[in-house]
Amino acid sequence: MERMSHLMLKKPEAIVFDMDGTLFQTETLLLPAYHKMFDILREEGLHTGPTPPEELILGSLGMLLEQIWKNVMPDADEAVHRRADELLLQMEVEGLEAGGTLLYPMVKETLAALHERGVKLFVASNGLEDYIHSIVVVHELKDLFEGLYSAGGQGTATKTELLRILLDNHGISSAWMVGDRSSDVQAGKGNGQTVIGCAYAGFGRQDELKGSDVIITSFDELIGLYDRAE
Repeated sequence: MERMSHLMLKKPEAIVFDMDGTLFQTETLLLPAYHKMFDILREEGLHTGPTPPEELILGSLGMLLEQIWKNVMPDADEAVHRRADELLLQMEVEGLEAGGTLLYPMVKETLAALHERGVKLFVASNGLEDYIHSIVVVHELKDLFEGLYSAGGQGTATKTELLRILLDNHGISSAWMVGDRSSDVQAGKGNGQTVIGCAYAGFGRQDELKGSDVIITSFDELIGLYDRAE
């Protein structure tokens, strides 16, 4: 059930997707990896006491890792944060390969339908390069995407900058940025593009998608939006 008129939407050359909370049900992978990571940090003497509440990491999704650890372990030093980066990636890649992780409903079918319509599809994520690549490979989405852009791979500090590099590299002037966080809205608007906000993951705050051109509550609504766009 999209809000706002779709009459003003223009058919884009490309659609750029966030990964966590947009295409991928992150918690299916993240929470087991998070608990294993803290077990190892305790074994290595880098963390004492209980594992911080899951809400802290779920509430930080979409941020850069550096910021995530400041929220989850504000008192730990830089070395512990960097070790957490390594361990979380390792646990996540192992978890992906072990199976059991999920995309949101209709993601694969919708991406395939848009791809068939000749739209160029991309990922732009604040996640690490190996993490994004592993999700795309394990869930057999590789052939649908023109490119995978990650803050880790490009060394960017903001998603706005990441999207700018993607658009420049591929000579794209009209795109839809599809995501579930305020950083996705800022990235789209900061580059003069249309923003489709995704309101089905439920990690973000109420005002997270403020400024989106359209808000969708299921992923497959994108096909109708695209078909009706001018």
